[in-house]
Amino acid sequence: MSTLKDIAELVGVSVSTVSRVINNDTSRHVNPDTKIKVWNAARELGYEPNESARRLVRNQKEGPIMSKKIGCIVASTQLRDDHPYFSPILTGLNRKLVESGYSLAFIHTPEEVNTEMVLHQMIHNHYIDGLVIIGDEMDQALLDYIKATSLAVVGISASGSGIPLVDYDRISAAKAAVHHLIAQGHRKIGFVGGQGHTGELKSEERYQGYEFALYEAGIPLDPTWIINTRWQVDKSYECMTDLLEKHQGEAPTAMFAASDLLAIPAMRAVIECNLRIPEDIAFIAMDNIDLAQYTSPPLSSVHVPKAEIGMVAAKALLDQLQGESILTTKILLPHEMILRQSSIFSRAGSPRP
Repeated sequence: MSTLKDIAELVGVSVSTVSRVINNDTSRHVNPDTKIKVWNAARELGYEPNESARRLVRNQKEGPIMSKKIGCIVASTQLRDDHPYFSPILTGLNRKLVESGYSLAFIHTPEEVNTEMVLHQMIHNHYIDGLVIIGDEMDQALLDYIKATSLAVVGISASGSGIPLVDYDRISAAKAAVHHLIAQGHRKIGFVGGQGHTGELKSEERYQGYEFALYEAGIPLDPTWIINTRWQVDKSYECMTDLLEKHQGEAPTAMFAASDLLAIPAMRAVIECNLRIPEDIAFIAMDNIDLAQYTSPPLSSVHVPKAEIGMVAAKALLDQLQGESILTTKILLPHEMILRQSSIFSRAGSPRP
């Protein structure tokens, strides 16, 4: 069985440095590149005090053996439950894996995989062949470690991650939604959404699409009509209520929401302020979750092929495992506008699509 000394000799660092990396000791700084080299050496030498390590060493001698297991890291604990957007993606992902003889070994959150040591142990304890990362909340240092391993990796809705991605064109979809509102005669258009991968609203692609659409139409952006909920549903209701109370008579005539889940509480705030949808304030959102068709009035939304995204991500991962190169680092699936009563009302006074 390999030792810390073996790892140190292979990497060319001291045993104490290896120990600090393996034990996640942050009392002294270790260069990120050195950390990756240490973990790679640990993997190469089979340093792991459990059966999976002995299996890894045996495979080095006998050749690699596919475990047919895939790991999954999701951005939030709620994604593992009945989430109206991400659950269909996970369903599509799992369906394609099962059809191909694979299975999901685990689904964890970034909080549960919060250090290189924990991630290293998780990968080797389950002996996975590949990893799917869903969402933007993965720490960059952990992403760097994952990319430095020999694992096949695919991301879903994980912009800026530097790994192969499967998603839809959020900027184009957002622009289409706002263009629909502009075609209805709206020039006072607000936004409800959350931050992007940098933690800032401006890095979020649906917000960028909203800005671009207004700019192209020569419509000024009013920052007081921008609601950053940080993806908290309760904040959408609270902030929309606050906006309407502060801008009586000068409120936006339409709102573009970055998700249906944020649009629905904002719509409730409008109704409770004795305003009408779409006559006083129109709404259009993104995702087209099942609930969108049952709101009052039914919510216009950009349909995203959620199950198909999961299936394509699984196919891209399986292609990597078969040694096939990915022709593009970002696979974008088509979206579709689904217009309902929440937005079909012309400011000239008559409905028009």
